[in-house]
Amino acid sequence: MSIEVLKPGLMTTVQDLGRTGFQKYGVIVGGAMDADSLRIANLLAGNGGNEAALEVTLMGPGPSLRFAETTLIAVAGADFSLMVNDKEVPLWRPILVEEGSVLNFGMTKRGSRAYMAIAGGIDVPSVMDSKSTYVKAGIGGFEGRALQKGDCLTAGEITPLAEKIKERLASNRQTRGFAAPNWSVDHRYFLPLKKSPVIRVIKGEQFDQFTDASQERLMSGTFRVTAKSDRMGYRLEGDPLELKSPLEMISEAVSFGTVQVPPDGNPIVLLADRQTAGGYPRIAHVISADRSAVTQLMPGEQLQFQPVALEKAERLFIERETKIVELAARIKLEYMV
Repeated sequence: MSIEVLKPGLMTTVQDLGRTGFQKYGVIVGGAMDADSLRIANLLAGNGGNEAALEVTLMGPGPSLRFAETTLIAVAGADFSLMVNDKEVPLWRPILVEEGSVLNFGMTKRGSRAYMAIAGGIDVPSVMDSKSTYVKAGIGGFEGRALQKGDCLTAGEITPLAEKIKERLASNRQTRGFAAPNWSVDHRYFLPLKKSPVIRVIKGEQFDQFTDASQERLMSGTFRVTAKSDRMGYRLEGDPLELKSPLEMISEAVSFGTVQVPPDGNPIVLLADRQTAGGYPRIAHVISADRSAVTQLMPGEQLQFQPVALEKAERLFIERETKIVELAARIKLEYMV
């Protein structure tokens, strides 16, 4: 099986859930920005949740792909137009793309990233237990870089579940170019894609070092995602946040969702390609259940923060994981595997 890249899009890379266990050596985790959407796309394609898939950045032209063989895929994440041979294709469900068909990623309606999983996962070498692309270091993914015109992707061995899904879709094919079931995952259940979302956070280690007015501004103000944002972090713009007094810090560990405040007072939300440690005061941490909502924001869009207790953050994490486990079970039940 091979998929030829006709147009690469603005930024299309191979990603999985990241390169864990190597931060002590200075190696970043990386991986998918919206891990939940990648996991769900993989489940819909009959894969395990951590297979390598395509992360498509929809802040500009999307990629165009030609399928040399009939292939089972699934696409989740942003709300956008997806076309096979100029016919619109549904998202958040398995899709059987026929041999010779061309898949085009169109303009986004809401959200900034989509994830295309292929049955069997994308077959690229694993580097430090991950296939994720880290472009700045040139490691992982497809030759350590974003996709380019002329690249050809291949898939690994597909699972019995993926075989069952392919067989079912092939037998019910009605539309030339692709086939899809009449059911789908309701993205609102996993990824609401709201305008100006409220992002829940827990207080950071240096929260109390900020002035009372700054603490209030963080939790009640509105912040805008600037054009200087990338996979490393989202730079926000709003009323500046100020420390009570100058603070000398030794660099400390940071995580996905850490909200740092540099000297200019505009917070930075650290994301997938974040550094392993940071020396700016950490005023808050985005809870894991809201990371996907943050990473789907476009430059120019706004967000607000809302404080929650650690206990609630843990409960929301468990609820999200339970939903994904239940989805995996329902897909298996649907195809009697």
